[in-house]
Amino acid sequence: MKTIKNIKTGLLLLSSVFFASCSDFEELNIDPKAASADQVQEEYFFNASMTGAQQNPHIAERAFILYWKTAARQHRLNGVLSLGSYSDGWSSDYYSSLTQWLKSANLTIKVADEKIENGTNSTYTENIKQVARIWRVYLMSEFTDNFGPMPLDGFEGENPGFEDVKSVYYFLLSELKSANEAIDTEIEIPSDLADYDKAYGFDLMKWKKYANSMRMRLAMRLSEVDPAKAQEEFEDAASGNIILSSDETFKVAEKPGWDDLTGVMSREWNTQPLSATLNNLYIGLGGVSSEAQLPGDMHSAVKPENWMGVKYEKHMTTMTNDPSAGFWFDGLHKNMDPRAYKAFTVPGDFDNPDFSFYPSWTDDARNTVRNLVDADGNEVVEIDAANTWNAAPLGDWGEKSAKNNVSFYLGTNPRLSQRFRGSTSERIFFAPWETYFLIAEAAVRGWNTPMDAQTAYEEGIAANFEYWEVSEYLGDYLASDNYNRVGTSVRWDHTVEPSGPVTMSYENGYTGETGTYEFTYPKNHLYENGEVSNDRLTKIITQKYLAQLPWLPLEAWNDHRRLGLPFFENPAVDRPITELPALSASNYMESKVEFFPQRLKYPSSLRNSNPQGYEQAVSFLNGEDAVLTPLWWAKKE
Repeated sequence: MKTIKNIKTGLLLLSSVFFASCSDFEELNIDPKAASADQVQEEYFFNASMTGAQQNPHIAERAFILYWKTAARQHRLNGVLSLGSYSDGWSSDYYSSLTQWLKSANLTIKVADEKIENGTNSTYTENIKQVARIWRVYLMSEFTDNFGPMPLDGFEGENPGFEDVKSVYYFLLSELKSANEAIDTEIEIPSDLADYDKAYGFDLMKWKKYANSMRMRLAMRLSEVDPAKAQEEFEDAASGNIILSSDETFKVAEKPGWDDLTGVMSREWNTQPLSATLNNLYIGLGGVSSEAQLPGDMHSAVKPENWMGVKYEKHMTTMTNDPSAGFWFDGLHKNMDPRAYKAFTVPGDFDNPDFSFYPSWTDDARNTVRNLVDADGNEVVEIDAANTWNAAPLGDWGEKSAKNNVSFYLGTNPRLSQRFRGSTSERIFFAPWETYFLIAEAAVRGWNTPMDAQTAYEEGIAANFEYWEVSEYLGDYLASDNYNRVGTSVRWDHTVEPSGPVTMSYENGYTGETGTYEFTYPKNHLYENGEVSNDRLTKIITQKYLAQLPWLPLEAWNDHRRLGLPFFENPAVDRPITELPALSASNYMESKVEFFPQRLKYPSSLRNSNPQGYEQAVSFLNGEDAVLTPLWWAKKE
């Protein structure tokens, strides 16, 4: 194997050669110690691209946490994308990094092509090139699913031209098919190069499976706007080798510290509390009792199934279509999806090894006692949130927000498990459950698939339960007809729509009096005009959404933009939200596309450095360069 003679020289090449053609290598290498074109190792640039894309803490906080997880409702963050806004600084940082990762992937391909052309290639050079093409497709899909129109030339040159999203997707699908077919599994990449591929160690068969499964993902993205193309590409990809087992998961190990491999969810000040969206999906789903899942000393906190909680109408918003709004749940729910208590920890459960005490420089995580106050700051009610389970709706609560010291506080809310915070996990890019759920959706659409819809659906759930180590509940879960708070059940053949209202019991938080409350399941007008909440597609996307937490928020956001599934509650509008002008006090019980973020605005750096490219990109949007402008493949109304 040829090696880079000088690592420092290699780094200089990496930064300088992006805007140079391969024929310019000799001119660049005036330094007698510098590497020539045939000495530069293509796997080095591939490694730089893949490693960089793991996102150092600075980039991860902006893209993964503040943008993707927020837009996908994988946590509660009351601001920026969730309320229709953005940060040009965050977008600029992410855009700059993403283009660098794309340049490195593109350089891998260019170096390989140069070697093949001049005869200095190794036997495996062609295979590394094809792997890089597959990886580049992922990066390009990340770009276009965030911003929209993009260049197809790998960001070569100073002012690249932009293409519309349809052209980008057609290119990506073609690249995956072509690169997959070009891989020669008979020619292995040497094992001593495995460390340059942090996902698969250059296991070529796994790369082929990833290419097919990713092609299924991207094909399904077109299901609503270009169904014929979607079906054609999906069926062809699904007929090949695909990701179906846990050992084929595309994942990259994280490590503590502060570099590209540090955990994407590791910043201590990002509390990442349970969202109302997740809460409404988790409660009751699968019919598995909390008592079966939690230690005995927590059983006394479990409430009856018909208990709504404690009503604090002066301190909690009701101006949202969140069906749980206005109530504080003063205990634990009777039944809960088994993954909920694994993903998020109960307030006050300090002996739980997964409990996150972040930020470590305060005692906020250990403090479960807070209060509700009046307009003058005088205490009205003291609340101990230990062994309770709540999730505050997004939005502007008006004066209620200032009087509520409980609903938004770190120590009183379920928060993301420490297993994802300590940089000791593996970041997942594609897991077998996604393949299964894609197959299930395709089968429901009547496409040709390698297995029937029910089998794929149940296998997807089983694969995710295995990941969460809750497989002992799988049988009961799959057989459950219990509805969650948005009217969806698990059992495949149980498609009866929930009836309502449902009579629940509650307590007046100010007087202590008990009463009854008529609970009504919310209507998701983004899907089937709000008339359907328990059909098979809703079941599939609900399970896919829960399974993708916490590693694939971008995919969760993509599905909601594409289908309007699962149900996302509207932000509360006790006061108008400037960046969501269509949402008002008169329509907050409806669901509309314009109530939810659709994309990232291009950073001002693009507009300033490449005004022609920027104008070209915006012209392909069929709308403003704005957060609320839907992409080509997304729902428009």
